[in-house]
Amino acid sequence: MENIEQIPSLITQIYEIVAKLEDFWPDRRFTPDGHLVGSIGEVLAAHHYDLELLPSSSKVHDAVSKDERKIKVQIKATQRKSVALRSKPEHLLVLFILKDGTTKEMYNGPGELVWENTGKMQKNGQRAITLSRLCKLFELVPEGDKLKRVTL
Repeated sequence: MENIEQIPSLITQIYEIVAKLEDFWPDRRFTPDGHLVGSIGEVLAAHHYDLELLPSSSKVHDAVSKDERKIKVQIKATQRKSVALRSKPEHLLVLFILKDGTTKEMYNGPGELVWENTGKMQKNGQRAITLSRLCKLFELVPEGDKLKRVTL
């Protein structure tokens, strides 16, 4: 897992490039997004929470916990103010990726609690929830319902 240790440095390099692009074209945003952020979040979550990643593009869940509970986990990584769900996951882990390559845990708990508090279904088949709302819901999650973070 020595590659995982290189992620913060690589993310820092990405943001150095983004800053240069935004200097050249100040009317455009070059925020890394989509698959890049999602995939980074998945490998970081797998490492930090001892998860086994499922094949890419698996329906609903991205990983399974390696502990005896074998919890199915949907991983959301973002740099925005909200995330969107297509269906109710068994467990939801939402990480905010900071520009220095570290993550902040925004939610780690039962998917049902979040699903019940998302907005209406949008035309694209997704239901959104803000990170501020997620953080409030996270405060309600008992410690025993959270995935344990095994590495810093």
